[in-house]
Amino acid sequence: MSEVNKNSLEKILRQLKCHFTWNLFKEDSVFLDDLEDRVCDQIKFLNTESKATMYNLLAYIKHVHGQNEEALKCLRQAEESIQQKHPEEAEIRSLVTWGNYAWVYYHMGRLPEAQACVDKVKQVCKKFSNPYRIECPELDCEEGWTLLQCGAKRGERVKVYFEKALAEKPDNPEFSAGLAIAMYRLDENPPKQFCTSVLKQAIELNPDNHYIKVLLGLKLQNTKKEAEGEPWVVEALEKAPCQTNVLRSAAKFYGIKGDLDKEIELLQKALTSLPNNRNICQWIARCYQEKAKKIQNTEDSEAPRNGEVEELMKQAMHYLKKAAEKGPNPLGANSDLTEPEPEQCYQTPCNKELPQANGKPLHQCYSNGQEHHGRSEDTPVLDPSRTEEKVKYQPQNGAEKELPQNARNDWYLQGLMHKQNGDLLQAAKCFEKKLGLLLRDSPSGISRFFLPESELEEGSAEVGQGAAAPVE
Repeated sequence: MSEVNKNSLEKILRQLKCHFTWNLFKEDSVFLDDLEDRVCDQIKFLNTESKATMYNLLAYIKHVHGQNEEALKCLRQAEESIQQKHPEEAEIRSLVTWGNYAWVYYHMGRLPEAQACVDKVKQVCKKFSNPYRIECPELDCEEGWTLLQCGAKRGERVKVYFEKALAEKPDNPEFSAGLAIAMYRLDENPPKQFCTSVLKQAIELNPDNHYIKVLLGLKLQNTKKEAEGEPWVVEALEKAPCQTNVLRSAAKFYGIKGDLDKEIELLQKALTSLPNNRNICQWIARCYQEKAKKIQNTEDSEAPRNGEVEELMKQAMHYLKKAAEKGPNPLGANSDLTEPEPEQCYQTPCNKELPQANGKPLHQCYSNGQEHHGRSEDTPVLDPSRTEEKVKYQPQNGAEKELPQNARNDWYLQGLMHKQNGDLLQAAKCFEKKLGLLLRDSPSGISRFFLPESELEEGSAEVGQGAAAPVE
C-alpha cells in the first residue's frame, strides 16, 4: 500500500467510533495495571451480555502495553461474545470491535488488514447514510461503559450517553444499569435523593446485577436510611460472595456503619481475587489503624491493651509493606468506576506554587486520602489531614529492615512511614524528593523544584545501583 493510501487510511481511522478515538486516558491518568486487573476480574464475573465491552477495553489496554497480538486475541473474544449474545444485532454491535481491529492492524503495519476492517465498518454504516460512523444506542452504551471504567471525571458525559440510549430503548437492562451507576457517581457529592429511584429501576430490569444492589444500599445509607439499605447489601453478598466490586462496595458500607471487622473481612476476601491491588492493601492498613485508635481512645484505663494495639499496628504495617511491594501509585492514579473525586488534602510544607500536570498540582500526587465516610472502594486510605487522630507507631524488632529490598531506600516508602506516625512535614519532604527523582529526566528541568542538583545526581546513582528505582 502506498504512502498516500496510508495517509488516507489514517484519516478514515480517526472517524471511527472506537477506543482509539475516545481519548480514554487523556483527562485522567489511569494506572493501567490496576485497570487491567479489574477488567479481567469483571470478565470473570459478568454475564455474557457485557463481556464484549470488557474484551474491547482489555484489547485497548493490551495495545497500550505494546501487546498487539494479545489485543487481537481479545478482539476475537469480543466478536465471539457478540455473536453468542446478540446475533440479531451483531453488525451494529461489532462496529466498535472492527474499529479497534483496524487501529491495531494499522499500528502493526498490517495495512491491508486494517483496510479490510474499515471496509466492514463502511459496509454497515452506509446503510445509515454515513460512511464511517453512525448514531445508535448500542454504540452510546459501549462508549458509556468504557468511560465509566476509565475515569472519575466523566460522570456527566457518561450520563448523557446512557440517557440517549434509554430514550431509544427505555426498558433495556444494560442501558438502565449504566445510567444508574453514572448517576450514583454524580450524586455522591453531595448525596441526593433522586438517584435511589434510578437504582431501584435498574435492579428491576437487572435482578442478577448484585453490584447495583450494593450501590442502592450505600445510597440509602448516605440518605440516613441505613436500616433500609443493609438488606440489599446482605442479599448481594449472599448471591455474589466472590464478586470483587460487590465485596469492595459492601466493605465501604460496613466501614461507614462502623463495623471494622466486617470491613476487613470483605477486603481480605477481595484481595484474594486481586492480589496485586495496592489500594486494597492500603485500605486494609487503614482499617487496622482505626481499630488501634479506637482501643487507645477507650476510657477504660484500668485495662490497658497495649499488646492488642501493637498487634493491630503490625498488621497495618504488614499491609502497607504489601502495598509498597506493588510500587507507589502514579501521578493522579485512578481507581474504581464508582470513585468520587479525591479531596485535595495534601499541601507542601511551604504551600509553594508548583508547575502542574494535567491541570493538577504535582505535589498532590501521592495523597488521594479521603475521610473514611467519604472514600470509595479503591481510594488510598492513609489520610494525612487527620493528624490529631494518628496512632503513633515505632517499628519494633527491626521492622524497617523487613521492607521490600527494592524499596528500602525509597523516599516514597519513607514518606508513608512518616505519614503513619503523623509527621506530615517529614512525609511531605520525602514525597517531594521522590517526585524529584521521578522527574529528573524531564527536559523542562522541573525536578529542580523538588531536589537540588547534588541530590538528583546522588539519586541517579542510587537508581543505577537498584536501591531506589523510580516506578514508571
